[in-house]
Amino acid sequence: MQSKLPEVGTTIFSVMSQLANEHNAINLSQGFPNFPVDPLLVQILKEKANENVHQYQPMSGSPALTTEVAHLIESEYNRTVSPSNVLITAGATQAIFSTIIALIQTGDEVIILDPSYDCYAPAVLLAGGKPIHVQLNREFLPDWATIEQAFSEKTRMIITNNPHNPSGRIWSENDIEQLEFILEKNQNTLLLSDEVYEFITFEQKHISIHSRPKLFDRTIITSSFGKTFHITGWKMGYLIAPPEIMKEIQKVHQFNVFSVNSVAQAVLSEYLSRTSVKELGAFYQEKRDLFRSLMKNSRFKLLPCEGTYFQTVEYSAISNKNDVDFCRELTIKHGVAAIPISVFNASQEDNKIIRFCFAKDNETIIKATQRLCKI
Repeated sequence: MQSKLPEVGTTIFSVMSQLANEHNAINLSQGFPNFPVDPLLVQILKEKANENVHQYQPMSGSPALTTEVAHLIESEYNRTVSPSNVLITAGATQAIFSTIIALIQTGDEVIILDPSYDCYAPAVLLAGGKPIHVQLNREFLPDWATIEQAFSEKTRMIITNNPHNPSGRIWSENDIEQLEFILEKNQNTLLLSDEVYEFITFEQKHISIHSRPKLFDRTIITSSFGKTFHITGWKMGYLIAPPEIMKEIQKVHQFNVFSVNSVAQAVLSEYLSRTSVKELGAFYQEKRDLFRSLMKNSRFKLLPCEGTYFQTVEYSAISNKNDVDFCRELTIKHGVAAIPISVFNASQEDNKIIRFCFAKDNETIIKATQRLCKI
């Protein structure tokens, strides 16, 4: 059989989680929390399970949930969007996939900034497009001169991720202005803005494309209920797009999943009306600060972490091994699983940097850092 994705294998997240299970290691690799969800969410789930919410919802999402999402965007970003500009999706990955399949034609080029989340390029390839990978600088921030050089007449889309996974960096006002400047010169280029960690920021808040009116007519913004409310297993997300673009995305969405979990939509629509995302950053900042304080005396070099629930570290003082082999050794020999950064680079560039997830209960963070400090 001829593969459509010959270079794609099992994701590194599955590989490292399986290795962690095999060796009874503390799993700080895959990005999922291990602490309980909000009891209010569980209470609403129990209540909704007894209601008549078990049949198909409208393809674009339940009216109650799309309305609540519109309210959330207005509350957090002072942007007014119509519920018709909201599409409820089976997680942010499905939102990204459907967007790319709908909007990228054979031969179109899509600029991807590496290190990048591993779902971007495969979707571009399946759509018949060509991924154009541009490396972020050594601080995981955009080199705008290099990015601008990557644009051509065939550039149909650029995908951005802010706050950034895997690095945890956040773009500055100047970065956003540079993006706007380049897109002004490339009027046929769409922007797919991956903002799934939008509410998990610390000292510096991220600048959302929701706050940039000049980009509204060509931008698709993806978000994640799973990341925001630490319910990753629910696989619930949403995207925002202008009418003409949304029309094309919905054509793919209706044949991809049609509509997503009706019970989850009912729960989230009520939960959004009764909760706030404003304390989420402080909640995760406590965990970031705990992890960093406990790692202070380790041989790992802690890199900046401004958002997301990931901490990158540089390990050259410990080992000369490449980052994939080092993560395997870390899991098998020292009992802590991490993710190598090189797998997020199409070039496989390896700077001896790995990523830990600190979205864990304090006991797990303490046990993991005790092991890491003994290395």
